[in-house]
Amino acid sequence: MKIELIHGDITTVECDAIVNAANSSLLGGGGVDGAIHRKGGSDILEECRMIRARQGKCHTGEAVITTAGNLPAKHVIHTVGPVWNGGNKNEEDNLKSCYLNSLVLAEKNGCKSIAFPGISTGIYKFPKELAADIAISTVRAFPVKQIEKVIFVCFDPESFGIYQKRLTGNDEYER
Repeated sequence: MKIELIHGDITTVECDAIVNAANSSLLGGGGVDGAIHRKGGSDILEECRMIRARQGKCHTGEAVITTAGNLPAKHVIHTVGPVWNGGNKNEEDNLKSCYLNSLVLAEKNGCKSIAFPGISTGIYKFPKELAADIAISTVRAFPVKQIEKVIFVCFDPESFGIYQKRLTGNDEYER
């Protein structure tokens, strides 16, 4: 499996699935969640409403899949990351579950490529360095069956630098 790093907007990434750092309502919000719902259009929201009607809200660490609507990806995998509460409320395991459940869902749906944002590192205040370590180690340890490429998409320069250093051991990684 190839791992790529991009500094940019996940809503512009062409791949089989992009991951949405969703809230438990699945109905859109701020940050990457709001951007995906706005740019993806009403088809994503409609499928999220159907999922809610079937199962209720999406719990922390869980993942569900929808169409990507108007986005260049084929699917959106919505996962609910943990809110950082000082590290004493199982936040690390819950974040790991976000990545694992997203990868499992991608494989179940025939995806060969998947793009992840920094889950929980915005308004949920998960420390960016720790989140990057969990994301990278979880992806590297995943027993891949068909996923050929994982893309980490960092919207801000700080996150890009953190992933760059962890993936390469230096600060000179370019995509």
